[in-house]
Amino acid sequence: MKEEFLHWLWKNRFFDDGSLCDREAGLIEVITPGEYNRDSGPDFFNTRLIIGGTEWAGNTEIHISASDWYRHGHHTDHAYDNVILHLVHNEDTDVYTASGRRLITARPGFETALWENYFDFVNNPSPLPCSGLVGLTDSFMVKRWLWSLGVERLQRKSNEIREMLVKTGNDWEETLYRLVSRYFGFRVNTDPFEMLASRLPLKIIRKHSDNLLQVEALLFGTAGLLDEALFREAVKDDYYLLLSREYRVLRSKYSLQPVDGWLWKFHRLRPANFPTVRMSQLAALLTHSEGLFSRVLECRDNESLRSLLSVTASQYWNSHYQFGKEVSSTAGRAGRQSVDLLIINAVAPLLFVCGKIRQQQELCDRAVDILDSLPPEENSVVTDFVKAGLKPESAFASQALLELRSLKCRNHRCLDCAIGSALIAMGRKIRRSSSLFLEP
Repeated sequence: MKEEFLHWLWKNRFFDDGSLCDREAGLIEVITPGEYNRDSGPDFFNTRLIIGGTEWAGNTEIHISASDWYRHGHHTDHAYDNVILHLVHNEDTDVYTASGRRLITARPGFETALWENYFDFVNNPSPLPCSGLVGLTDSFMVKRWLWSLGVERLQRKSNEIREMLVKTGNDWEETLYRLVSRYFGFRVNTDPFEMLASRLPLKIIRKHSDNLLQVEALLFGTAGLLDEALFREAVKDDYYLLLSREYRVLRSKYSLQPVDGWLWKFHRLRPANFPTVRMSQLAALLTHSEGLFSRVLECRDNESLRSLLSVTASQYWNSHYQFGKEVSSTAGRAGRQSVDLLIINAVAPLLFVCGKIRQQQELCDRAVDILDSLPPEENSVVTDFVKAGLKPESAFASQALLELRSLKCRNHRCLDCAIGSALIAMGRKIRRSSSLFLEP
């Protein structure tokens, strides 16, 4: 037995009517289980019961065994004096509060299929234990749940951006620069791109924003990608040597400290996503007399945002993926999917934060509309959900699925998921071992 399962039974009133009975007080009727408390103190506040014809109001504490009351030290804690019900699976002893009152204790009865469903879900090796069963749930409930998860993810990103904004001295341009740099690395090179942005402030880049070569030199050099040990074939490459000469001057002028070049990953990446190509595209995006954030605010629809962020690497990268290695042709322009990822992960969340801070609801609404009108992301997590029966209709929904996987599915927190909870509550209706036990 798991304590979280007992919490779920009690919170949702899935216990059998008439099963709650204290050996001295008799039958216990539940008016309301109360409010679930995830912080310190009793598990449920404001419980209301009828015992022996008298209405009781107080708190409820839940344990697997009654003796856990003593093991957790509640018998000496006056914060538990207002507990009126001790709900347990194993009533192995009488318990008393710190004030000396014997605590009313009861064991809930429930359909065994509920526990079996729960046990199967949390022990299923599949990353999505409910795969193939989602269709049994109410579609409106699923949409409502995904919407709440999408909002939760946007709020969590907003909190992270607020922290970044404070670190940059409330500089919106610098904050967007760091966000965009981070997601230019996709998932593989996220960390080194983030390190690069922190070591090369935007104010330095803006001093050279009218010179693409110098912006590239600043980025490649501070990224550590001009280290001769990384690209031995580049020692005779004119473009590489020109960047190196420019960076030596700029590094000395601004006392720049490069990132370790060995942090960048090329393995298993499509050449078009190599950090070298992406670095040149970032330089093209930053080479403009007007700030990027100001230009983002001027964009009124997704197509204008895409046009702004759809940059092309410099001419050298039309025939190279790495320094000193010439190829027949390359794709130097940022693809539509990569541009959408920048909008989803950097632009929309920052617009949402800006709207909140400046109290401009129009910006918040625009951020949500952007996510809700972009196509869903294409990645392994979304693919798994589609196979499981959950197909997102927009980027907002795919973001919700990423949040669901990260916070619930990965840790098998099925009882905290509206979909998992609904399926487990169906009891014998889903007792199909062939559906529950999937290949990992």
